[in-house]
Amino acid sequence: MTPIPIRTEPAVNDTNAPAQDVDSRPRLYENEDQDALQEKTSQYLFNYGIKFMQDIICGSKGLYVYTANGHRVLDWTSGQMSCLLGHGHPEIVQTIADHAASLDHLFSGMVSPPVISLAERLCSLLPPGLDKVFFLSTGGESNEAAIKLAKVYTGKFEIVAVNGSWHGMTAQSLSVQYHYGRRGQGPLMPGMHMLPAPNAYRSIFRKPDGSYDWETELDYGWSLIDQASCGSLAAVIVECIQSSAGIHVLPPGYLKALKRHCERRGMLLIVDEAQTGVGRCGDMMAIMHEDVVPDVLTLSKTLGNGLPLSAVVTSAEIEKVCVEKGYGFYTTHVNDPLPAAVGNKVLEIVIRDNLAEHSRTMGKVLREGLLVLQSRYGCIGDVRGRGLMAGVEVVADRNTKVPAIELASSVAQKAYELGVWANLSSHESFGGVFRIAPPITVTKEQIQEGIGMLEQAFATTPGTMPLY
Repeated sequence: MTPIPIRTEPAVNDTNAPAQDVDSRPRLYENEDQDALQEKTSQYLFNYGIKFMQDIICGSKGLYVYTANGHRVLDWTSGQMSCLLGHGHPEIVQTIADHAASLDHLFSGMVSPPVISLAERLCSLLPPGLDKVFFLSTGGESNEAAIKLAKVYTGKFEIVAVNGSWHGMTAQSLSVQYHYGRRGQGPLMPGMHMLPAPNAYRSIFRKPDGSYDWETELDYGWSLIDQASCGSLAAVIVECIQSSAGIHVLPPGYLKALKRHCERRGMLLIVDEAQTGVGRCGDMMAIMHEDVVPDVLTLSKTLGNGLPLSAVVTSAEIEKVCVEKGYGFYTTHVNDPLPAAVGNKVLEIVIRDNLAEHSRTMGKVLREGLLVLQSRYGCIGDVRGRGLMAGVEVVADRNTKVPAIELASSVAQKAYELGVWANLSSHESFGGVFRIAPPITVTKEQIQEGIGMLEQAFATTPGTMPLY
């Protein structure tokens, strides 16, 4: 593979940057006053736990977003890790328009062709044992439904999750989210337990040669849970790549070992593929890379390409038992036709255009470019990920691995000014990690464009410890 060209000298004025294509800029909100909108934001919008960015986004198209002040930014997070095919994909736009006009929303007990088609297409892509599905709106909602499913099926109530996890903001999803949002509301759901985070970069569990000893760490975690459990262990919920924790990929064999631990204790395995599913990581689903069939699979984000759509997939046997026991998760938007039609079109496009393979190929290009940056800047402690899901961890010292959150924030701000948006994880539990997940339609040229801007940001930010 030909190496991505990276500048050998810091470049302050980039005269080779692609010119902004004015004709392709969305026109819907092109004459907005950013200062006035910022003032109204402060006056009317409730802060729900995140600091709003100063720029007001007035358009999105393809792989770019546009601010009220005319700044074009390469979107390397696919919105909220969701716009899998990019913004304003013409086939998605047409599908939305057709169904908004002709088949949008129904009574929750009614079934429609797009829901049936999505169910058939999705289940046909999954291994046997994942053959029944229903559709909801958000990832938190789908995980809530999956946890309830496990409790009803097993007749038990204790749920195990992994430190650093992010599963949603509803009651049970939040209770197994060992990362953010747990404080200030009193007791969470009872019977929730935590395994150590599979953090290969920072774990204290090491073999004599210094390599990561995840087997011992996992066994140790289960020994603590077995001691703490009241004997009612129902399920484990886990992400194949912990995105919000800083893009930590499960070690090879980890998910299989986790399933064995579940089977030993009569528990179900729930895999949350909100961000890894539908081709992002180089396989149609990340469970296929691991060669593991969970008892329950949840999808969201990528399935709807930015629209609120999620899925809970399980076996016919689990469905049968849960129906007999009176399971219910009846919501206003369960199995809605319009988002289902979008999900079906997303799957059609991903399969037709071979985008999982494309993601694997472009992921190699992205990783190669990020590793070149690591070789050039001493503040980059680790580069990790799979497919088009990458993490870059910024540290003050590669030996001590002390996080450098302020430095990373300065690099992130500079990168944004130059024209690339890569989400910086700034929470204390995983501070200083860039999360990069562009739409899987990204081209090699667009990856090179983003890498070039990141290189310029590192080159012009004091404290990045250049090694050239």
